[in-house]
Parts: sequence; structure tokens; C-alpha cells
Amino acid sequence: MSPTPTVDPDRVIIFDTTLRDGEQSPGASMNLAEKLEIARTLEALGVDVIEAGFPIASPDDFAAVKAIAEQSTRARVCGLARSLTGDITRAAEAVKPAGSRARVHVFLATSAIHRQFKFAKAKPEILKQAREAVAYARGLCDDIEFSPEDASRTEPDFLAEVVEAVIAAGARTVNIPDTLGYAYPNDYADLITYLRKHVRGIDDVVISVHCHNDLGLAVANSLAAVRAGARQVECTINGIGERAGNCALEEVVMAMRVRKDQFPGITTGIISEHLFGASRLVQSTTGLPLQRNKAIVGDNAFAHESGIHQDGMIKNPENYEIITPQTVGVPGTTLVLGKHSGRAALSKRLTELGLPVQESDIGKLFDAFKALADRKKEVYDGDLIALVEEVIRGTTVSAWKLDYLHTSAGTEAVATATVRLSRNGEVVTDAATGDGPVDAVVCALNRICAVAGTVEDYRLRAVTKGGDALGEVSMRANVGGVIVGGKGLSTDIVHASALAYLDAINRSAYQSKKLDYHASGA
Repeated sequence: MSPTPTVDPDRVIIFDTTLRDGEQSPGASMNLAEKLEIARTLEALGVDVIEAGFPIASPDDFAAVKAIAEQSTRARVCGLARSLTGDITRAAEAVKPAGSRARVHVFLATSAIHRQFKFAKAKPEILKQAREAVAYARGLCDDIEFSPEDASRTEPDFLAEVVEAVIAAGARTVNIPDTLGYAYPNDYADLITYLRKHVRGIDDVVISVHCHNDLGLAVANSLAAVRAGARQVECTINGIGERAGNCALEEVVMAMRVRKDQFPGITTGIISEHLFGASRLVQSTTGLPLQRNKAIVGDNAFAHESGIHQDGMIKNPENYEIITPQTVGVPGTTLVLGKHSGRAALSKRLTELGLPVQESDIGKLFDAFKALADRKKEVYDGDLIALVEEVIRGTTVSAWKLDYLHTSAGTEAVATATVRLSRNGEVVTDAATGDGPVDAVVCALNRICAVAGTVEDYRLRAVTKGGDALGEVSMRANVGGVIVGGKGLSTDIVHASALAYLDAINRSAYQSKKLDYHASGA
């Protein structure tokens, strides 16, 4: 038997279970190619252990774990198994290609409610099964982790007895999962402290924690456990997982890094500059939307709208940011222009757009900006260009109007859109094909309006209820190199999309006046 590894008191091992627990999020199933791509990203991110799946669950899960084990070059690859010989054998076979980096993760529920209603077994039977399962697994794989499922609701004295037994049987890592997200930070830290005090041999193994977010405390509980001596945190990208999800990898890692006063000397192997990219990959692969205000990687994480905050950011970013966006791979801070924005942010953005406005004109432009911001959630660059033209120069640009729209699409047909627009008495009709009806509409509008445009961001929401609900399409479009916003409202999604994109085209038309504005020296 190989000697157990020495536990580094300053190193927190990051155990990622995005591909196992994360995939248990409803609707988050991934195919083999997607899992392999995410596994490569996790290795590049610096994750220490990748829990690749539950091999006994299905032939596809077994194949995915084995393929990830074959692909892996640095991280340990782990397969989950119940405390049953069939599960353990299958898991060991799946992770075997990882060689010395292979790990089998065995679990067995230990709480009173699970013992009574799930297993109908007494404590001695649970203890025996846990001990024998770990011993059997150790005969197949050198690196064994054991989890007493629902540990946070298990009697501490019995939990200590189980943990001591599995350590004696050969477990190198002992996980103390908060399976139901029931724990509270102080109590969870006390449980880790209790085990460290009462379990023989625990100083020779790694104490791990696996927290769920049912009460929104997964990250807080994980951090409390680290402060109490845990040295492995099990987490997922974006915090996805069963029910309300798991501890979010990006949050727990950055919390330890930023608050070094609370975690003196603590390090991880995570390359934080890759966090944003990993987050976006998991989001696009699983289709699970990320809330805009998500910590660290959300769209609003480094966005500021308040005028007071924006002014402080312009003077010194540290006034309102404890993490630089580049640290986590975000390109930069965004000063979002909205109804809470101030003159400083407006002037800064106009200067960046090449539209410096004289001090004497700022007042009336700011008033017009505020009036527009009261009607819109966010003011885009095209809106600002339009405001400068209208308020400073009194110039307007004639807008195209949608007179007629017809689309046809189907699984066996090429999507086609016929569009008729009018402007100042001029009527133009054209048609185009595309990858779906919305894309066909965009192509047709580009042809009629003689622009090169693409949709950069597209959002749809229902603003009323029922089968005939009004749908609002909000989009960002790149029209001739200018990022503009557009909105459309209709009971028909394609019609709403056409109105939104045409709105963006009309706003971009103000850009053509930009050079005239420069020449005037206004």
C-alpha cells in the first residue's frame, strides 16, 4: 500500500463536479464531445480533480468518464460509485486510463432519515458497508475518496465513527457533504472542527466539503469549512447542480484570493484569468442561463450605472471594484448608461465615441439623455449619437418603416423572408433566405437598407400572459461597425424581431452624421 499523501496546510484542492453533479441540473445533459471540451477547459483553468461522471449510471456515462481519463494530462479524474461492488468495479475501470491520477469516489448515506427510510439499516450495518466498500475500492484504485451522504444531518458521533472506519480502510480523502444545503456556516465549521478533534488518522487525509445551495449558503459554508481546516472544495462552474445548485467555483476561489486576511497563506491552482471563458462555455453548452447579477462572471459583475459609482470609477476603479475584470478574464469594466448615470459617465462615453461636446452644451444634452433613459433600461452608443445630432444640431434622420412582412420556414424548407419598407414616400420590397426566419428577415432588411449588420445579442420576453401574449425582442446589433440597440413588440416573435432589427438600423443611421458633427466643431 502506498503511503498516504502529506496534506499541504496552505493548499486548497479544487475538485470540480460540473460534469457529474452539474449535469444533474434539469436540462443540462451534455454529449461526449461537449464533456471532453469542458474537461479540457477545466484542466486549462487549473482544476485539481475532475469528477467526470457516474460510470454505472449508463453506458454513455461510462464512455464519457473513460474518454476524459484518456484525454487528461494533468488533473486527477474521478468516477462516482455507490458503496456497491458493481458500482465500484465499473468506476475503477472507467478511470483506469488516467493511471496514477485515477480516483474512485465512494458514497453512502449516513443520516438517521436515510438509514431509516432509504436503507432500513441500523448504524452497525452502515458502518460495515462503508468500511468494506472502501477496502474493496482500494484494491482496485490507489486514490479513494469517501462521502458519508447527508453528513451535515448525521449525528456527529456516528459520523466520526464512520469517517474513522473508512480512513482505516484506505480512504485518502474524506468528504463531508452538505447534501441538502441544510448547513449553516458556523455549525458546518464546528462539524469539521469536531471531526478533526475526534477522528484518529484524520490529519493524514484530506478533508473535503461538498455544499449545495438550497438556502443560498453553499459558498459561505465551503469558506467556513476551509477556515476550519478543510483542504478540498467540491464545486461547479457557475454553481450549477442538483436542485438549487452547488458551490460556485469562481466565487469560492475569488473569495479566498481577495480576502487574504481571512485566508492567510491559502492558495489554489486556479488560473483566474480563465474563469470568464469557462463560465461562458458551460453556459452555452448546458443552455442554463446565467443571471446578469451573478458574482464574478455575470454581465453586471463589472457594470456600473449609478452616477456616484461611475464618477468614482472614472477617478479610481478601486473606489467601487475589489477585483479587476481582467483578473477573471473579463475584457473590462462597463459603465452602463441608464437613468442613474451622471454627467461624468456621459461625457466620458461621448469622448470615447469621438463626440466631445462643448461644456456649454452638456446641460441640455444631459437633460435629453435623462429623458431618454427614463424610457429605456439601457442607452446604447447609437442612442447617444442620435441625441447629439438631435439636441446639438437639430438634425434628424428619416426612419424606415415596416409595411409588410411574410416568412416561410420548415424542417425541410429553406427559411425565406419577404419584406416591404417605406421611407419618405419611397417603397422598397426585397426577399432573402437565411438560417431560420429571423435570420432571413435580418438578411432582407440588410439588403433593402444597404447596410452590413449582424445581431450580437438577442433577448425575448413575454410582456403579457396567455397564448396571444405580446413578446418583446431586445437586441444589440452591429450595424456598419456601430453597436446599437433595438426593440420590437408583437404577438408574433418574427415580427417583433423584424421591428427590433429595423429599430437598430434606424438608430445606426445617425452615425452617418458623425463626421459632419466633427467638422462643425460644435
